Amino acid sequence: MVSAVVKPQKLPLGERLIAQGLITDKQLTQALEYQSDSHTFLGQALVALGYLTTTAVKPHLEESSGFPCVDLATTEIDGDAARLLPEAFSREKRMLLFAATETTARVAMVDPLNLSLVDELRGRLNRRILPHVVFEADLIDAIGRIFDIRSRTQKVLDEIAETPGEDADLSMDALIGLAEDAPIVRLVNSLIQSAITSGASDLHIEPQEKSVRIRFRQDGVLYEQATIPRQHLAAVASRIKIMAQMNIAERRRPQDGRIAFHSTTGTQYDLRVSSLPLIHGEKIVMRVLAKSGSYANSSTLGFFPDQKSLFEQFIQQSHGIMLVTGPTGSGKSTTLFAALNQINDSTRNINTVEDPVEYNIPGVNQMQVNPQIGVTFAAGLRTLLRQDPDVVMVGEIRDHETAEMAVQAALTGHLVLSTLHTNSAAGALTRLLNMGIEPFLITSSLIGTIGQRLLRTICPHCREMQPTDRAKLAALGKIADDRIPEMLPVGRGCEKCGGRGMKGRTAVYEMMPMCDSLRAMLLRSAATEEIHHEAVARGMVTMRNAGLEKVLLGTVMPEELLRVLYSEGF
Repeated sequence: MVSAVVKPQKLPLGERLIAQGLITDKQLTQALEYQSDSHTFLGQALVALGYLTTTAVKPHLEESSGFPCVDLATTEIDGDAARLLPEAFSREKRMLLFAATETTARVAMVDPLNLSLVDELRGRLNRRILPHVVFEADLIDAIGRIFDIRSRTQKVLDEIAETPGEDADLSMDALIGLAEDAPIVRLVNSLIQSAITSGASDLHIEPQEKSVRIRFRQDGVLYEQATIPRQHLAAVASRIKIMAQMNIAERRRPQDGRIAFHSTTGTQYDLRVSSLPLIHGEKIVMRVLAKSGSYANSSTLGFFPDQKSLFEQFIQQSHGIMLVTGPTGSGKSTTLFAALNQINDSTRNINTVEDPVEYNIPGVNQMQVNPQIGVTFAAGLRTLLRQDPDVVMVGEIRDHETAEMAVQAALTGHLVLSTLHTNSAAGALTRLLNMGIEPFLITSSLIGTIGQRLLRTICPHCREMQPTDRAKLAALGKIADDRIPEMLPVGRGCEKCGGRGMKGRTAVYEMMPMCDSLRAMLLRSAATEEIHHEAVARGMVTMRNAGLEKVLLGTVMPEELLRVLYSEGF
């Protein structure tokens, strides 16, 4: 009898990568959680988290998907072929037609197993479709290059007739005429759409002496995108003011407004508009807020396992206050909405009062602050408490009245989630004291506080290993010698990250649950530093140490942690 030959079974991808020393057990655990929440391939999850480069993952991704993997950063893209499909379609379907002949079309797809999309492309293009798997970040960058802001802006500018200079004495009718000129309308829409598609959080239109500078805030840092001639400033500013329902004739005083904007993919955005008169003309800043979309959860926020467990304990309480602290732009709202998304079910009445309503969450009752008609945070919270709530989210506690009502709501059986502008988790306690809240009320109602910051992650496309710079690590804090790796990744800079070496962001947290010793310190009005040191003694991982751990994991570079947390005193 001839015995059958038994082929050795291949190890799962994660185990193979661990066996090859490419990732650690901890990194695999976090990647599996990310994969589950984002519904993607494990290889793409590892790249998104910054644990592996696209080059390292590419052969494994090809093997697991069964399709060739294309790197759009190094592949010559046929722009004419790509434009056979609308930009909005390519973004919505997460694909890009990058090469085509009369009979075939090569298509980069985040999910090449999407057979219905392949059939749709075959019908639209009347060609044989050859799917290739692509990393989502790579795809978004490539679409951005094909439909580039500079080329779009210049194309529109070429259509604009000569307009009066900024210093011309323009009448109301003249301003309206400029603002309604079709090329100006297209230019403003193009600028806003480009900010949205590039993932910018803010769009800045800044008059200089001889030109107008366009900058986007991406990953927390401002980058120049384009310039437009100075003589078009009045027309552009007037167009934006009309859209935001502002007074276009008033150019000497600051103004605020809002724009409801529908992107090319159909997503609705709320743009908060602010105008400021400067020596060279009016500066316009627009904050870009998506009204709906995918929501973060505790697995994708950047928590370490112990922090995630503690966060979930906070939000599962039946009553009490959880506060998230940090400066503007540190991701506090995202953390709060992740909490709401996680506890949102049909058994709870969840209500929010926000300024503005940044994300629409189905099943959550959301209320917009409007101070002009007396709807403040305090007034909104007072009304919400008559609506039989289980959970209340207050966008920000700004004053004594709001703080006092939040405390009373927590004491009467409601879970209250909110934010404070303080530098640390410990600072929230002294901030409440400074607002005039009695210490015994704080100790009775506060569940815990969370401090957070955002750090830019290493670009996965130009990530490379280099010998560890021990001097840089020493500046971050004490590290045991056996924990310092011989090599650490750095971003060398590439087209996809604009030469910065960093792309995307992750959060670092410090989580301070209330305990008897902290309550006792609060009752005697202890200083913030004293409270902080007691929390650390009780096991709190500081933001700095959390950031240091992400440096050692290879997610962020040491200089980024120094940039964000160097000025912190703790």
